[in-house]
Amino acid sequence: MPPIPPMLAETSREVPRGDYLYEPGWDGFRALIFRDGAEIVLMSQNQRPLERWFPELVRALRSRLPRKVVLDGEIVVTGPHGLDFDALLLRIHPNDSRVDKLARLHPASFVAFDLLALGAQDLRDQPMVRRRTALEKALKKATPPLYVTPATTDPKLAKEWLDRFEGGGLEGVICKPLSSPYVPGRKSMIKVRHERTADCVVAGFRRGKEGRAIASLLLGLYDHAGDLQHVGVATGLDAETRADLEARLEPLRVPDGRAHPWLGPLTRPDLRVPGGSQSWADDRHAAWEAVEPSLVARVEYDHMQGERFRHATHFQRLVADRDPRSCTFEQVSRRSSAELVSLLRAS
Repeated sequence: MPPIPPMLAETSREVPRGDYLYEPGWDGFRALIFRDGAEIVLMSQNQRPLERWFPELVRALRSRLPRKVVLDGEIVVTGPHGLDFDALLLRIHPNDSRVDKLARLHPASFVAFDLLALGAQDLRDQPMVRRRTALEKALKKATPPLYVTPATTDPKLAKEWLDRFEGGGLEGVICKPLSSPYVPGRKSMIKVRHERTADCVVAGFRRGKEGRAIASLLLGLYDHAGDLQHVGVATGLDAETRADLEARLEPLRVPDGRAHPWLGPLTRPDLRVPGGSQSWADDRHAAWEAVEPSLVARVEYDHMQGERFRHATHFQRLVADRDPRSCTFEQVSRRSSAELVSLLRAS
């Protein structure tokens, strides 16, 4: 019975070799499904129920799951270019009247990747290889929107997934020791992510909760039309870096009424700006201060989703010898991603 905290992962830069089961790391909401007859509970990673926001998924699972089962997996939303995390975020809407409409506009799927219990049998102490076999058998007749994640014991194929599908919703590759049990709340598996660098324009910053020290930098890249698109934030600023940035950014602050790429009437409806309708949750309600886009910061990132960094980037240093106008999308790795959905369909 819930709650059961999901098993966690340590991060790595390299795909390990050995006795591992390798799986795609789907970019969605981690969730455990508990079914007992007609009752279905979708429990998030932080132990919150999700059934309210995914009624179409609950209805579909009633006809596709064994009557008594506990599954670990990922709730995802697919789009024309792969997994669409922004559309998934939209599903968590406070207005009940919007829930059904959003379910029709952005229907969710569930990708199962572990089996914790079936019938009266608790499988958590069983090795991963046996749980995988039991998962495939239990869900062998599964149909959309329920899927069993692809998996392999071939590290070369796992590396191919990592390289081929980045940017389309693949967070990385999950590596699970074949002999390991399911240990709730423990880091008993490995998540491999890309870590790359990009030079971005610093066009603003946000301060911390106390409103004093700089907490993050707002980053931009120039698109093919020459407009500066907001692509994410840089964090990881130590005290010495914050003091240096304060001294450099203070003279560049843009006073009210002065031109700035992200202030005033927008010339393009698709221009991404901090706090705009196309921004993600952390930007919507956070005040920010604009600066002249004349500084360049080198940041470390894992992957792009569409035209933004999927996660906060890590600040490395300022780049003094680079023209900000040269910081374009051409330098970041973005591959064709629609194939990722076909990988899911093939599972």
